[in-house]
Amino acid sequence: MFSLLTDKLEDAFKKLRGLGRISESNITDAMKDIRLALLEADVDFQVTKDLLEAVKTEAMGEEVLRSVSPGQQIVKIFNDELVKILGGGSSALNLEPPHRILMVGLNGAGKTTTSAKLANWLKKQGKRPVLIALDLYRPAAIKQLQVLGDSLNTPVWAPAPGEIDPVRAAKASLEWLAQQGSVVAIFDTAGRQDIDSALIDELKKVAFLVQPSETLLVADAATGQQAVSVAKTFNEAIGVTGLIMTKLDGDARGGALLSMRQVTGCPVKFLGVGEKVEQLEVFHPDRMAQRILGMGDVVSLVEKAAEEIDEKEALRMAKRFEEAKFDFNDFLSQMRFMKKLGPLEGILGMIPGMSKMKELGGAVNDKRMKHVEAMVLSMTPAERSKPDLLNGSRRKRIANGSGRPVMEVNQLIKQFDMMRGLMKNKGAMAQLAGGLFGGGAPGGGKMPGGMPGMGGMGMPGFPGMKGGRPKLGGSKFKRPRLGG
Repeated sequence: MFSLLTDKLEDAFKKLRGLGRISESNITDAMKDIRLALLEADVDFQVTKDLLEAVKTEAMGEEVLRSVSPGQQIVKIFNDELVKILGGGSSALNLEPPHRILMVGLNGAGKTTTSAKLANWLKKQGKRPVLIALDLYRPAAIKQLQVLGDSLNTPVWAPAPGEIDPVRAAKASLEWLAQQGSVVAIFDTAGRQDIDSALIDELKKVAFLVQPSETLLVADAATGQQAVSVAKTFNEAIGVTGLIMTKLDGDARGGALLSMRQVTGCPVKFLGVGEKVEQLEVFHPDRMAQRILGMGDVVSLVEKAAEEIDEKEALRMAKRFEEAKFDFNDFLSQMRFMKKLGPLEGILGMIPGMSKMKELGGAVNDKRMKHVEAMVLSMTPAERSKPDLLNGSRRKRIANGSGRPVMEVNQLIKQFDMMRGLMKNKGAMAQLAGGLFGGGAPGGGKMPGGMPGMGGMGMPGFPGMKGGRPKLGGSKFKRPRLGG
């Protein structure tokens, strides 16, 4: 997410480090690099121009000129202006009557999947969502929504077989809704490959009939420069009230997010960061600005972990660490917990300083995690419980069973033994570098950054990141206090 833009911006800011004073000339040079970075990330030209003018105006102020750390001042100013463009504060979903949400967008943006994700999110908020299938054109669109609804145990209304009129279908769905009581209805509408008059006319009629409290434009993060025209057209035609950006996990540029927010004036309400129904995040402008600038987003990471934590498992794991009895079963449990938080690249992007992990040659990634999991699962239950049993012949069998070289199995066991040894020294866990996912940093040094304050979430020193043991100050496990 935004990795290309983050790297380019960091290179631009490096040129300002070490300067004793900010002048118009070095600001101008830095702005050239930043402009290029934004345009390469598919940020709209006018949006780029407005952002840079605002940054330059602020940067040339008297307060900044007297600063002893000009580079940091520019980053701070740029961060503040990014937050303004992204919307200032987070915007809550309007769930006032009539409790209807209209999902619109082009084909391929992910409307159907996002509708299911939104239903899942609403259930977590204690609401009763229902899904309305109004995409009558895309093959299997209705079936896809029904399958997703079944997986969430959420009711799905489907039109009569052979129905081709979305307005007639919408009328029928409203009659069904009247019998459902207090629910939040999510209408999944049809899209097109491109915007055309037929699509717009159809959406206008459906919107007039449904009278939604929210009209959410679902847009692919890779839309690029087309994002502006798409956003303008939908907003002018039907009045978009919010944006949902999808597929941010698969796009290194992400400039469409900045462009669409600025052009429409509509708040970004959610981000799609994966294919699973759980992978929908509430959008926070300040946190996103920090991610773009490579500062991480620890608050969101803590919130993710708090949702997934199993308190009994956390206490059990804490006790295992306290007694230095950590084995491969415990390791497997911790690794699966990490996988629940989402793609590893996304997690690293939330940790200050960890975005540079890719400089280790891709040492820490989801593929490597799968290899490690395969090796652990190729062990017998006895071997996982008693790692000391793993002699040469057993290691060869594990290598054959997991399809990995014996060298990787040896490396895994060696680093695991190192980790167990460090556990005996309560202050040494933070010194464990490299971890079980890539052999450590070049030259045996520490990996950049670290997992700050994760011990309180029952994530005790997950291999490859700094950590600590959960605090056992009482009989009850204490969840982290969330803020920001």
